[in-house]
Amino acid sequence: GRSPSGPTRHFKSASNMATDEQTEVSGERVLQFVPFVSTLEAGFWHELTQRKLNEYHLSEERRNVHGYYTCSDAPGLPTNLILAYNSFSPEGERPPPHGYLSPGTILNTNTLEKFSGTDKNKIRDEEAAKIQEDIASGAALVTPNLLSRFFLLTYADLKKYNFHYWFLFPAVVPAHSIVYERMTTVESVWSPAQITNLESAFDVFKSANPGIGYFLVHIEKEEIVLHKLSDFGNMWRPGHRLTVGFCDPSTLDLHPGWPLRNFLAMVGWQWGEQVGHKVDILCYRDCTTRGKRSVGRTLYLGGVTLPPRGGENKAVGWEKNEKGKLGPKLVNLSASMDPKMLAESAVDLNLKLMRWRLLPSLDLSSISETKCLLLGAGTLGCSVARCLMGWGVRHITFVDNSSVSFSNPVRQSLFTFSDCVDGGKRKAMAAAESLKSIFPGMVTAGVELNIPMPGHAVGTSAKAIDQTKKTVELLEELILSHDAVFLLMDTRESRWLPTMLCALHSKLCINAALGFDTFMVMRHGYRPPAGSTLPVSDTKSKRTKLPGNELGCYFCSDVVAPTNSTRDRTLDQQCTVTRPGVSMMAGALASELLVSLVQHPWRGLAPADCSGEEDDDPDTMCCLGLVPHQIRGFLSRFQNVLPASKSFDKCTACSETVLLHYKKEGFDFLLKVFDTPNFLEELTGLDKLHASVEDSQVWELSDSDDFEIA
Repeated sequence: GRSPSGPTRHFKSASNMATDEQTEVSGERVLQFVPFVSTLEAGFWHELTQRKLNEYHLSEERRNVHGYYTCSDAPGLPTNLILAYNSFSPEGERPPPHGYLSPGTILNTNTLEKFSGTDKNKIRDEEAAKIQEDIASGAALVTPNLLSRFFLLTYADLKKYNFHYWFLFPAVVPAHSIVYERMTTVESVWSPAQITNLESAFDVFKSANPGIGYFLVHIEKEEIVLHKLSDFGNMWRPGHRLTVGFCDPSTLDLHPGWPLRNFLAMVGWQWGEQVGHKVDILCYRDCTTRGKRSVGRTLYLGGVTLPPRGGENKAVGWEKNEKGKLGPKLVNLSASMDPKMLAESAVDLNLKLMRWRLLPSLDLSSISETKCLLLGAGTLGCSVARCLMGWGVRHITFVDNSSVSFSNPVRQSLFTFSDCVDGGKRKAMAAAESLKSIFPGMVTAGVELNIPMPGHAVGTSAKAIDQTKKTVELLEELILSHDAVFLLMDTRESRWLPTMLCALHSKLCINAALGFDTFMVMRHGYRPPAGSTLPVSDTKSKRTKLPGNELGCYFCSDVVAPTNSTRDRTLDQQCTVTRPGVSMMAGALASELLVSLVQHPWRGLAPADCSGEEDDDPDTMCCLGLVPHQIRGFLSRFQNVLPASKSFDKCTACSETVLLHYKKEGFDFLLKVFDTPNFLEELTGLDKLHASVEDSQVWELSDSDDFEIA
C-alpha cells in the first residue's frame, strides 16, 4: 500500500544513465542495465509530418503515442524501442505478436530554439514522478506497461525534412545500488522439462495478456505458471522466495534491459517488506534461430536486493546520441523519401500555414479539388496557371491553337527559349509540360483546339463542317469535365461559344481581358442546375446587391453581336500590346476571384455588392474578403473599380433565347451563328433595339432660321 506521506518526488540527476551503477559495493555484484536505443521507422516521421500539417498545426500540446519492444532479438543487436507509422493511432496500442507495449508522450515544438531551450531536467523529473505515482497508487499493478513509458521531444523542419529528436526513458534510481547474489541462464539451473513448461506458460500468459511484459512466476517442481502482477495476494506464499519476471529486450549475456529498473522499484515499494527485500528475477528472452525456438538465454537473477520504499531517488533516462553523449539526435529523410512526395508536402506548407495562423476557416480541399480549364495559354494563361498552382489547384487543362514564338518567353512565364526553336512547341502542350516540370504532382494536359467563332464562316465544305462539329463536341466535353473555365483568349468573339456553354452547363466562368494599360476581370453569372434551391440570406442587410444568378456575362454589356475582329489587322493589332505588368495583375486577380468564389458558401451564387458603400455585407463576403462581379483596373492611375451589372435579356451569349435555340437545334444553330454575321442580333432582338434607338434620336430645331453666334 501507499505510505501516509505519499511517494517521494525529489529527484537528483545521474551523470551517466548507462553506467551510473557500474561500481562494486562491499564486494557485492552490482546490477547494471542496458538502456533502450530509440528506433524510429521512416513511416513514423511521415505520419508526424501529416499530423503536423493537417491536425497539430502550431499547437505544442503534448500528445499520446505508443512504442513497443521485443524480447526476441538475436544476440548483439541493440535494445530497441520501436516507433512506427501507427504509433499515433489506437492501432498502436496493439503491438505486434512478439512486441510489448510502451506508452509515451510526444512534444513537438514549432522552432529549433524551443526544442533546444525546453527544460530537460524538469521533463525528466515530471516523468519520473508519474512513474513513482503509478507505483505508489497501485496503477502499475493493474497496467504494468506504465513502468516502461517514454517521452519524445521533437522538432520537425518540414522544409528540409530534418527531424531533431531526443528520447527520455525515465527511470527511478534508488539511493543505493541494486546488488544480486547470482546471475546465470535458466538452461544452466533449470531442467529441460521446466524450460519447456516455461515456454508453454509464457504462451498462455501472452495470449491472455497481449502486450504485457511483466508477470509473477510460480514454480512448483517441474510446473511453471505465470500470473498477472495484480494476482500477488492470491499466489504469494510466505516463507518462499518470490520470483518475478519481465520480457527482457536486452541481448547482452550479463546485463538485463532497461524495463527492470522501474519494475524493481515497484516490487520494492509494493511487496518489499513482505518478501524480505529480496526476489529472484527471470529476464525472459524468447529467440528463434534457424526456425528453432529457444528460451535458454533467459537470465536468472538470484537474490536481488530490492530498493527500499521512500528515500531520495535519482532520476535518469535521457538517451545518448551517436557520440555517446547526452544530447539530441538528427535524422534527414529528404534523400530517402520520394521526391514527388516531398514536393507535394512542401508546396502545400505555405497554404496550411496561412490557415493555421490567419484563416482557420479556409477550405483548402475545395480549392485543390477544383478542376480548371484554361482557354488560352498565352500571357494571361501562364499567369493564371502559376497563381492557381500556388493556391493548390492540382488539375489544370490548357487549350490553345498556336506555337511558342521567340517573343513569348519574356512575358509568358511557362515558356523558355528552348520552347521556341525549330518552329516552336505547341503552346498548350508546352504549358502543360512546364507545369509538370515545376511540380510533378500536377494533373495537367494540353489540347490543341481552334475554337469556332461568330462571324468566322465555316463554309459549305462537308469536311470543314465535320471538323467544326468535332471541335465543338470536344470543347463541350472539356467544359463538362471541369469545374471552372477561364476565358483568356485574344479576341472577343473567341469567348462567345465557351460563354454560352458555361451558362448552359452551370459552370463557373472567369473572364479576363487586357488593354494597353487597362484590364477587366469578371465572373459570369451562374445558372444553377435545374431543380436547384436558391440560397436565402439570413442577414438583415438592406444593401443593394445582385444575386449570383442575375449577374451579367462578358457579352451582356454589348449591344452588338460578336463578329470577326481579326480581318485586316495591322501588326500592332495582331499582337496583344500591353504594359508587361497588366497581364500579371489580371491573371492574379482572375485566380484570386475564383478562389474567393470557391470559398463562399454559395459558390457561383454568391451575390455581388453594387451599393458602393465601404462597410462589409456578410452575404457578399467569404473568408478571404469580398467576392466582386467585376474588377476593372487602370494602371495609368493605379486604380481599380468594382462595378456589378445585371444580366441582359437580349444577351447574344447567355440569354434564355440563345440557350433554348442551342438546346433545340444543336450544331445547326451554331452553323448559323458562325456563317451569318447578324444572326445573333436578329435572334435576340438587338436589331430591333438598334432601330428603336435610331427612331428616338430626333433633332428638335427652332422655328427660326437665325443662329445666334456667340
